[in-house]
Order: sequence, then C-alpha cells, then structure tokens
Amino acid sequence: MLKEGDAAPNIRLQTDTGELFDLSSLRGKRVVLYFYPKANTPGCTTEAQEFRDLAGEFGRKGVVILGISPDTPKAQAGFKAKHQLPFTLLCDVDKTVAGAYGVFKEKNMYGRKVMGIERSTFVIGPDGRIEKVFTKVKAKGHAGEVCALV
Repeated sequence: MLKEGDAAPNIRLQTDTGELFDLSSLRGKRVVLYFYPKANTPGCTTEAQEFRDLAGEFGRKGVVILGISPDTPKAQAGFKAKHQLPFTLLCDVDKTVAGAYGVFKEKNMYGRKVMGIERSTFVIGPDGRIEKVFTKVKAKGHAGEVCALV
C-alpha cells in the first residue's frame, strides 16, 4: 500500500468516454482519486453521488475528482449518465492500477475470501506526491470528509 509522501504511480487508462487518460496531464493540480469496487452497486452509487453533490466545492478549491473501478468504458459511461456525475471515471479493467496503488486485496464477502477492490481514496498533490490516504472507506459521508481536508 502506498503511503503519504510517496510518488503517485502514473495512470494511463481509458475513461468513461473511451479516451486515453494520463495522470501526468494533471501535474500542478490537486487530485482526489477514489477507487470503488463496481459501478451501480449501492455503496458505490452513494459514494459517487456524494462526490457529485460536492463537485462544485471541490472545483472552487481547484481539486480534480477522478473515480476508478474495474468496470468497462460502457459500464462507466452508463453509471456516469444515470447519476449525472460531472467528473471523469477511469476504467481499470485488468486492475493494474489498483495493484500499483495497493487496493486490489483479499476481501471477505459473505464468509468467502475473494479478491477485489478495497474502497480507498488518495489525495495527490500538485507535485505528484500522495498527500493523504483513506483506506477501508465507508461510502456514506466520505466525500464530505475528503472535501473538508483538501
């Protein structure tokens, strides 16, 4: 798992529109990168809607929000449209970025051990270094907690 002060691994992934995104293009800006397990599930929807509702406040602070999950561009596009999300969603289909950030982990689901995305958020500073790490995030109220910090 990455820690505060570490350089954020670069990200080169497709977005919800199918375009190629490169995290280095945001150097000089503060970025909130939040990992979620699956689009259109209850917790992920709650978290996304809260980031959506605070998007204006993040914007006034000069902060870019990025959501990232293993979903395909088509699934991400549908999720974004359905919930009117005003920020980019990234498609980590093969989970390489989740692995680089240390959030692809063994989880316990209904008594079974499975591999999956641990809901986590990274605040990346303008210099490309990680300023804050949130792990084992509870979806409800998390966006407000992050917004208060940045």
